[in-house]
Amino acid sequence: MIKRVLYTLSMLRSYRHALSKVFHTTPRRYQTTQINPQQLKESGIEILTLDFDGVLSPHGDLQPLAEIEKWLQQCIEVFGEDNIFILSNKPMPQRIEYFKQHYAGIRFIVAVKKKPYPDGLEQIIKLTGKSPTEITLVDDRLLTGVLAACIAEVQTIYITYPYTSVKQRPIKELFFMSLRGLERNLFRFRIIK
Repeated sequence: MIKRVLYTLSMLRSYRHALSKVFHTTPRRYQTTQINPQQLKESGIEILTLDFDGVLSPHGDLQPLAEIEKWLQQCIEVFGEDNIFILSNKPMPQRIEYFKQHYAGIRFIVAVKKKPYPDGLEQIIKLTGKSPTEITLVDDRLLTGVLAACIAEVQTIYITYPYTSVKQRPIKELFFMSLRGLERNLFRFRIIK
C-alpha cells in the first residue's frame, strides 16, 4: 500500500498537466450512460476498458446496475464482447463469475498491480495488439485509473458523477467520496502546479 502511494505521488508530479487537462475538460455530473459507444467508435476507439466501482455500480456491488446493463448491450453491439475489458482494483470472484454467465466475451484483467500502475492497460495493449490511442479507459478516480491511463498513454474518460450507495455502505462510500473530493480539489484549487 505504501509503495503504491509513493508511486502515485511520483507519477502525479510527472503527469500533473495531463491530469489537470482531463479534470478541467470533463463535464461535471458526467455518468457512464452518457458515453455514446457509437461516437467513441467513430472517434477511433477500438477497445473499451471499464472500471467497476463507481463506473458500473456503487462500491461493493457484485453486478452492474440495470441501466448499465442496457448501456453495456449497446457497447457490445458497437465494439463486440471481445473488445471490452474490466480493469478494477477489486476483481472479486463473484463479479468475474457474473460476467462469465452474462457476458462471456468480456474479460476481467486480473493478477496485475493495482491502478495507477499501468500494468493492466499494458496487458490489454499486448492482448489486443492495438495502439494505445485506440484504447480508452472509463474510470471515476483521477489518481488511480485516469493516472494509469496517462502513464500507459491510452485515452481516458473521467466519470465525475459516479454511482454510489451511501445508504447501503455509508463508511465505504463516504471514504471514496472523500478521496474523489481530495483529488478534485488538487486541480480545482491548483494545489498541484
